[in-house]
Amino acid sequence: MNVSKKSLLLMLLNYQEQEENLLLLTLDIDKRRNKELGMFKNRRLEGFQSILIQNHLADNDTKFKEFFRILRHQYNYILRLIEDELVKQWINVAVNLPRFLQLESLTDPYLLGSVYSIATLSVFVPVVLKCLYEKLMPIFLPPPSDAIFNEKAKEFWNRWNFPNLIAAIDGKHVRIMCPDKSGSLFFNYKNYFSIVLLALVDANYKFLIVDIGSYGKEGDAGIFSKSQTSLLRQVSFSTTKVITTFEKYYSTSCYILQDHGKAIFNYRLSRAGRVTENCFGIFCNTFRIFFTPINVKPATVDLIIGVSCCLHNMLRDEYMLNNPRKRHELEDTSFPQPTENMIPLAGSGGFTRGEGFHVRSRFTDYFINEGTINWQDARIS
Repeated sequence: MNVSKKSLLLMLLNYQEQEENLLLLTLDIDKRRNKELGMFKNRRLEGFQSILIQNHLADNDTKFKEFFRILRHQYNYILRLIEDELVKQWINVAVNLPRFLQLESLTDPYLLGSVYSIATLSVFVPVVLKCLYEKLMPIFLPPPSDAIFNEKAKEFWNRWNFPNLIAAIDGKHVRIMCPDKSGSLFFNYKNYFSIVLLALVDANYKFLIVDIGSYGKEGDAGIFSKSQTSLLRQVSFSTTKVITTFEKYYSTSCYILQDHGKAIFNYRLSRAGRVTENCFGIFCNTFRIFFTPINVKPATVDLIIGVSCCLHNMLRDEYMLNNPRKRHELEDTSFPQPTENMIPLAGSGGFTRGEGFHVRSRFTDYFINEGTINWQDARIS
């Protein structure tokens, strides 16, 4: 009896196994990997390039600008700029470039046209971003020189009535997801993880110099002190050229101006220094990726920020060509910034140099004497 039961049980098990094998053959399921989805099989025929650009956006420049944030001729210019370099690495630039110009979708394959998996994105996203960074940086964020500084000083005087000012400085936290094995390096004073963008901004809301990649736990003065070599000492910096800032965390020196107890001076300084907030507002509203935490490796975040700064300057150049009037008289620059991202940096102290007070006093005297403007008293009353 026991033998017959065992035999019956073996027969049932064999029958069940045969049914499973038949089912697998019927469904054509490969045991080694998941079945390839249809959307990935047809990606060459249904991707951005063949469907979106060549069809839907072919004759609609307005929608093209809304979708990619740049104009069609700017898109073609970037395509030509990086095409030769990426073809060497077997990357189809015409197909992939549209995805990178939509920076807010870089971390989600389904927002990238629903054609690429996360594994594929992790391979070619850094490659294309690095190529864009290397090609765009020398063009739209070139190393500073005395000639560039003199030109920026003239722009600040013509547009914001502040002499010998080359830039305003400020820093922002770019929110990221916690990197692996990073501890508290990227954890900032607002209790989230971030990478710091420290920037010098000119009179036209363009980035003049950027420092990218500092840890979120660091403050303004600490980042600036270690960045002075790259930010300022690349050229023979004249004491007659200054940088303005809202924050008291930067140490006052012969080239850093802060506010003090004089109302006229504070008004003129803040009027010129607000270009940083305007610039970051325009920057975030153009590239919406900065409204959300960025979920990629810190090195890739650095590339995203650098490429975005270059594209921002390219868009500002195009705007100034089409709008020759003064920007602050023509456009509404009060763009909102993210409330949980791109926040100001924390203060970390700094030493004050005596010559900084002397330079500030000279500016104060100038603004109430020969440098006065007829409407400044009404603005502070």
